[in-house]
Amino acid sequence: MATVPLLSDEEAGAEALAVLDDIRAKRQTDYVNSFWRALAHDPAALRATWERAQAVMAPGALDPLVNALIYGAVSTVNGCSYCVHSHTAAAHAKGMTDAIHGEMPAVIAMAAQTNALATALQVPVDDRFLT
Repeated sequence: MATVPLLSDEEAGAEALAVLDDIRAKRQTDYVNSFWRALAHDPAALRATWERAQAVMAPGALDPLVNALIYGAVSTVNGCSYCVHSHTAAAHAKGMTDAIHGEMPAVIAMAAQTNALATALQVPVDDRFLT
């Protein structure tokens, strides 16, 4: 259950509604997900988060599928169920195959294990890895 009500278009103020409308337009959909509706309580945070998300998730050196996979992996590590589900759906929409999806948990688990071991052992970083 959300800690704040998810605002409908009718409940959102004019500033928040403008952002929700921009989300619909840019994503070419009539659907605005719960994350944005929760953020609509703070229109300034909603706008800033939407603008940053567009900039960060835009195609660049990393393609959109890689962005979604990274986002999903970090969300898994951070324990954000909402973001895991949201970005898994986004990755599927951007071409993630069942094989890719099947390998992700093993990579995430391996990284979590080796990160914990290296941290527990306080392994010094090899000079050649420092750039």
